[in-house]
Amino acid sequence: MSDIDASFRDDFSAVSSSSFRGFRHGCSVTGRAYPYIRRGADIVGSAVLAPVVGVVALALLALNPFWNPGPLFFRQPRMGRGCLPFMALKFRTMRPAEAVTRAADDPLEEDRITPLGRVLRKMRLDELPQVLNVLAGEMSLIGPRPDFYDHAVTYLASIPRYRQRHMIRPGISGLAQTEVGYVSSIRETRRKVSADLYYIQHASLRMDAWIVWRTLKVVLTRAGT
Repeated sequence: MSDIDASFRDDFSAVSSSSFRGFRHGCSVTGRAYPYIRRGADIVGSAVLAPVVGVVALALLALNPFWNPGPLFFRQPRMGRGCLPFMALKFRTMRPAEAVTRAADDPLEEDRITPLGRVLRKMRLDELPQVLNVLAGEMSLIGPRPDFYDHAVTYLASIPRYRQRHMIRPGISGLAQTEVGYVSSIRETRRKVSADLYYIQHASLRMDAWIVWRTLKVVLTRAGT
């Protein structure tokens, strides 16, 4: 599966509507049991990771005053399953701002990322608190990355099939996160959506395991953004 990144492209018509219906009703290539196995893995995996979140949080409480002053956590409205909003939880990596001013097609505000925040992003550790969103049923361990809600509304109007990626729970990691990486423009988001739709069409336990392995590789090699 090493060449999987070459298997998706900006051809939204290549993903059939029947694939979305199949995933929704548990009739994917892995059988009717897949959605239940997936949710069970989410609960078990999040329970295992919860103590890790606590350890990292304690470490950040000691380090933040020096290299990342401000609140420990960052909460932001994101678009979830069914295009409904939810509050995603992350370790804060940027200097606090009174409001989000970056438009959907603007570049990331790199100047606001703190030194410690940059390390957290590289290792994807800033995403760890989202295991609480997973336990709450708002997210999954594997799935499309949830976008900032206001930006997602813009993407709904400008990117074909963007709505379909929200028929499943968003994920802490996913095919787009490992193979496309962070995107900050509408053009790049189109490729991310292609990867998300490819995942929905081909979702299986084997692919989920492969994405977990790719995610661990990113964390251990600090290849994140």
